[in-house]
Amino acid sequence: MDLALAELTPLARYKLLVGLVIPRPIAGISTVNEAGVSNCAPYSFFNVFSEDPPLLMVSFGPRQDGGEKHSLKNIRRTGEFVVNLVEEATANAMHASSDEVPEEESEFELAGLTPAPSRLIKHPRIADASVCFECRVYRHVEISPARAFVIGEILLVHARDGVIDPKTKRVSETAYRPIGRLFASRYCTTRQRFNLPGELPQ
Repeated sequence: MDLALAELTPLARYKLLVGLVIPRPIAGISTVNEAGVSNCAPYSFFNVFSEDPPLLMVSFGPRQDGGEKHSLKNIRRTGEFVVNLVEEATANAMHASSDEVPEEESEFELAGLTPAPSRLIKHPRIADASVCFECRVYRHVEISPARAFVIGEILLVHARDGVIDPKTKRVSETAYRPIGRLFASRYCTTRQRFNLPGELPQ
């Protein structure tokens, strides 16, 4: 089968691409609005792609009503944000925080998450997350009226004790259990791992 993407609708392209490019890591982005209301929402068009400087990228589409995502609005205003990596323990809360609510309501309260102060930026991190990245906007790219890319420079990594070895800086495979986004309401864990070359798990 050959599919020319120019011949597909944007929705058909979206469903195809998110079904094929799997699993994707999930950024639980936390910010605070002008009124001081804490906001958090998950984004799976996300990844880290540079170590020098340490950069990650998040892609933002519009809200269902066509308006701008609250996270993006807060990032534009402040030039900062926190990426809280989503894991098994916070999966259900992450899903609950994806509901689109009015700007005066906090997804932290809706999802039962706890805000905690960041060290270097204004926005709160999610205390329940094992790993959080405090970020400053490095570059903002407007792709189209419906799509914006934010490239963030990671200023500080906050990790719960036991996740990163203080001496080697290696990440514990047992203490850190991230999940990946597949498509629709489908997700996966990262517990089944293997070495290459060798036999693949059955």
